[in-house]
Amino acid sequence: MTTDDLDASTAPLIEHLSELRQRLIYSVSAFIVGMIICFTVWNPIFNFLTHPLCSAMALKGHSDCGLILIKLQEGFFVAISISLAGGLVLSPFLIASPFMFFLGAAFAYFVVTPLAFDFFLGFQQAGSVLGDTTAEEGNAIAGIAFQGSAQEYLSLTIKFIVAFGICFQLPVLLTLLGKAGIVSSEGLANVRKYAVVAILILAAIVTPPDIITQVILFAVVYGLYEISIFLVRRVETKREKKLREDGYYDDEAEFDDPLLKEFDEDKDG
Repeated sequence: MTTDDLDASTAPLIEHLSELRQRLIYSVSAFIVGMIICFTVWNPIFNFLTHPLCSAMALKGHSDCGLILIKLQEGFFVAISISLAGGLVLSPFLIASPFMFFLGAAFAYFVVTPLAFDFFLGFQQAGSVLGDTTAEEGNAIAGIAFQGSAQEYLSLTIKFIVAFGICFQLPVLLTLLGKAGIVSSEGLANVRKYAVVAILILAAIVTPPDIITQVILFAVVYGLYEISIFLVRRVETKREKKLREDGYYDDEAEFDDPLLKEFDEDKDG
């Protein structure tokens, strides 16, 4: 191998590394800018994120949906958590497919979180009031009431939103891999049974122990997997058509098989 060959092979690698470096700079910059923006408006974001909880508690007959601060500094860390999560959400939103990420986040916010919170709040029970005749007879009931930590609630809600936003990137990711020739529609179809198991495990981890929410997540992600197979197959069809038009495919090559040749000769005779 000559020096010119080494230089020719090194140039594309340097270009790819330079592009990767530039993309990393854009990602970090988007994260920092998004974090600063979200920190300045963390109160409206907090109100927006707690809306599903307030709605679920209102359906349970609660008039107050306030969250408590267990530690003195927890209020500050709530604002920091919102800022970090906001920066994380904005940076994938700008880099990945914005529409699919927004669709996944919206699905988590409007569908998954209300179902999850309704499930969790179902374990509350009303207790006996002091002075009640039932309590005086020795049949007092201990009440179970939700007094959630703001930090824990935000952690759970943000987990749902980010996880579903990333899961909805599945068709985008697999389509890009299909264009690069890394995966094929046939290969994705052949590992479908393993994908089902992986999606079931994902549904069990991401969602609460609520069979309804898990079934919804499984149906959605599996549907996205099937859509991905269809999109990759379209990419392969277009690529094959382009190669045929450019003369890289020889349509007569399929008759190299002796059986096909014999069949063709018998048909002509």
